[in-house]
Amino acid sequence: MPPATAPYDWRAEGHRFYSLTSHLRQRFGERVQKVSLDAGFTCPNVDGTVATGGCTYCDNRSFSPSRRQPRVPIREQIEMGISKLQIRYDNCRLFLAYFQPATNTYAPVERLRRVYSEAIDHPQVVGMAIGTRPDCVPPDVLDLLEEFGARTYLSLEFGVQSIHDRTADLTNRGHHHDDFLDAMDRSRDRGFSLCVHLILGLPGEDREDILATAREMARVKVDAVKIHNLYVVKNTPMAEQLEHGQLRLMDRQEYVSTLVDFLELLPPTTLVERLSGDAPPDYFLGPTWCLDKPALRQAIFHEFHIRDTWQGKRYRA
Repeated sequence: MPPATAPYDWRAEGHRFYSLTSHLRQRFGERVQKVSLDAGFTCPNVDGTVATGGCTYCDNRSFSPSRRQPRVPIREQIEMGISKLQIRYDNCRLFLAYFQPATNTYAPVERLRRVYSEAIDHPQVVGMAIGTRPDCVPPDVLDLLEEFGARTYLSLEFGVQSIHDRTADLTNRGHHHDDFLDAMDRSRDRGFSLCVHLILGLPGEDREDILATAREMARVKVDAVKIHNLYVVKNTPMAEQLEHGQLRLMDRQEYVSTLVDFLELLPPTTLVERLSGDAPPDYFLGPTWCLDKPALRQAIFHEFHIRDTWQGKRYRA
């Protein structure tokens, strides 16, 4: 099932940006929620293939609920995830299998086939989202994803965070922007959506650097973005930088203003899957403002309102 080619007119419904919730509701006719799954994959930036130690901000346990508990078979993870989500969303019947922690294309194709098949065989799963890196999509993996994209809704999510190579080096990403462009070129027109993860406020980047990333996402014409503020979790190199005063985190208004600037530069057809991020208290160091999601979301909507602006207002094709 390829991604929709003609997004609905979200502005006509009074929205300020094109949200994933609205897109999925339009696509499937009702609410669809993501179930986080852990297939036990690692990362070439951890196992020594590219580097060791991972990205300087990374602790997968803080990013994914599934990595904070003992791993069980995929089917059981789906059942557990659905049970929890239906407590919060009591009318929700449909779900996306979200392979979230680590690099979920970093394995032999036959192993990937088994894992993905187990997920989409669940009767309430209507699609998949697969998180990976742009340097981990060889041709045989893309062929496999194309096969699954013909069967179900599929989003391939590239962790990129920034277009700037100096930032990638500073945060130990283990790949550069050219790797992302190559992965995008090889992944296009295969029947699945292409989403990019981005972090605003990375070390050494100012507002113009961040907006250059927005313009590049618009130029490359990604299908979707996931945006979040830089936050710091324990037991990471970035935690040490914060402790020693070597790292500055955005305050809430600075983030809100920059985020809205960013969204103004994106095409109105680009899905915005996330506006912010945080971590569980046991892992989290800061900034504290991002823990209050309702207040942050209200601040973002207020910024849109007082500017009388919306996603794509400053986009130039």
